Amino acid sequence: MSTDITPATEKTPTHAPEAAAGGRIYRPLTDIVETDQCVSMMVEMPGVAADVVEITFENRVLTIRGKDEPMRPEDLELAYAEYAEGDFERDFTLSKNFDRDRIEAEMRGGLVTLTLARAPEGQPKRIAVKGA
Repeated sequence: MSTDITPATEKTPTHAPEAAAGGRIYRPLTDIVETDQCVSMMVEMPGVAADVVEITFENRVLTIRGKDEPMRPEDLELAYAEYAEGDFERDFTLSKNFDRDRIEAEMRGGLVTLTLARAPEGQPKRIAVKGA
């Protein structure tokens, strides 16, 4: 991965959620791919509805949060559980090479895809070499 994006914190591994006053906090798995024009991030947030995903960008830190709501039927008693509810949160520090007004997000099938357009000054420029 280039130095344009770095994880801001490594506070919570996915398999070992951090306990917080309101419940568990998971660090969602994230894949990052890049081109000269943009960077795309795929953030796994199973069980999180698109309307409760919160994405903020402040002081070069991109934060992705989501809340997992319980899906248990009210009229049944839980006999055994392996699925744990909790919140998802992940922070990334971005370089200055991104256009904050051209960050887009889409959620489909428990996967949030963010597209971060590079600022024109952050895109590579090819310099032609003239012969004598």
